[in-house]
Amino acid sequence: MSAPTVTVFISSSLNSFRSEKRYSRSLTIAEFKCKLELVVGSPASCMELELYGVDDKFYSKLDQEDALLGSYPVDDGCRIHVIDHSGARLGEYEDVSKVEKYKLSQEAYDQRQDTVRSFLKRSKLGRYNEEERAQQEAEAAQRLAEEKAQASTISVGSRCEVRAPGQSPRRGTVMFVGLTDFKPGYWIGVRYDEPLGKNDGSVNGKRYFECQAKYGAFVKPAVVTVGDFPEEDYGLDEM
Repeated sequence: MSAPTVTVFISSSLNSFRSEKRYSRSLTIAEFKCKLELVVGSPASCMELELYGVDDKFYSKLDQEDALLGSYPVDDGCRIHVIDHSGARLGEYEDVSKVEKYKLSQEAYDQRQDTVRSFLKRSKLGRYNEEERAQQEAEAAQRLAEEKAQASTISVGSRCEVRAPGQSPRRGTVMFVGLTDFKPGYWIGVRYDEPLGKNDGSVNGKRYFECQAKYGAFVKPAVVTVGDFPEEDYGLDEM
């Protein structure tokens, strides 16, 4: 007794690829063609179906609209080829560059009431919440001012100790103080005494100071203490 479903390969005169699909054997050929519309893009009324065996030899045409798919010798691994008679060309439904794109101007989009932007405006959320945005800008300005004040007490060439959260204290020399292109705010560039850093004094192709690879790091002023910190022997050269 045959299984209620069958897995077949679908090919088409309109496409250069094959699709593996599973269908119920109880479908009529007319119903089967309607389902194939979503696979090959050809209208059901313009389809001619051919059945090929697992060995890719032609078996028969599926030309009885009211016949069941299972009434034909369709087995797993067979191929059903769709011949299109609509006048479309090979690959026409594959080249999306030929599909006309729907475009909506910013002015028209702003006038619609069913968009995310409209919802955010009505709800005063995100960047449309002027009070929240003003508060965020004020907090960012305050943080920047605090970092600037902290950075002003740190001079290039000073010995320092870095105590970043989750890391052991690291000593080095201050090589850079100021704003950077890679992240906002004030940063301190440090050349560590040992290869405990992340870079060579450059980030994203821009150089801020010179040092060996893995000796450079950028940290926030708050974790930097300037003072008389002689070089320590970390024992990295020991066996």
